[in-house]
Amino acid sequence: MRVPRLYTPQALRGNSELLLVDDAAHYIAKVLRLRAEDYIRVFNGSDGEYSARIIAIDKKSVTALLDSRLEGGADPSLAIHLGLGLSRGERMDYAIQKATEAGVGSITPLLTERCEVKLKGDRIDNRMSHWERVAISACEQSGRCVVPTIASPLTLAEWLSLSRTGANFVLDHRGEQGLAAAQKPEAVTFLIGPEGGLSEEEVMLAKENDFKLVRIGPRVLRTETAPIVAISLAQHLWGDYQ
Repeated sequence: MRVPRLYTPQALRGNSELLLVDDAAHYIAKVLRLRAEDYIRVFNGSDGEYSARIIAIDKKSVTALLDSRLEGGADPSLAIHLGLGLSRGERMDYAIQKATEAGVGSITPLLTERCEVKLKGDRIDNRMSHWERVAISACEQSGRCVVPTIASPLTLAEWLSLSRTGANFVLDHRGEQGLAAAQKPEAVTFLIGPEGGLSEEEVMLAKENDFKLVRIGPRVLRTETAPIVAISLAQHLWGDYQ
């Protein structure tokens, strides 16, 4: 049986006790139905991953004893940033979940001309918290220890004005070259449009900011599919899929 993995924001140190409450405790006790002496694995994004033995469970909390830090891990070697046009509900969740599993390092939701989603005030904070939980869950499932950064939504122009290193690609089925034509970069940034795609003006703006137009095969991919394919290809060419 696979040992369950859980994220916690708490600091982790070997041979110390860890108190888990709220959602984490409920998940261990009620969903997984674990008991004292069962093992879990915990990570916090900065201290690595630890094996932990459950030593006490009650209605509202779980106490575990941390062992030594585990070696290895599934965090990506290639730094990949994704600028993704904001899309509706489940499509955005799916893109974040699968991009995390594929090995993205950071994601910025983008407000573009054809975005159908409008976020203001508390809605932004709520969506940011929700997207972070989606990424954390994907890390728990996939073996990653470092949770991708989900940046606050920016307009496309704001995002393009930021400094970045490595190679920059805007995905468009009209592109003449694929990723394989590029030299191995130190980092990769992908720009992918929302459900309606990027406008001609937005593509031109990206090209003016040193983004190369590339195509991912002959087919038009959905906004939630394109990140998975692009990140997987980058990992195959230059990352840890080799």
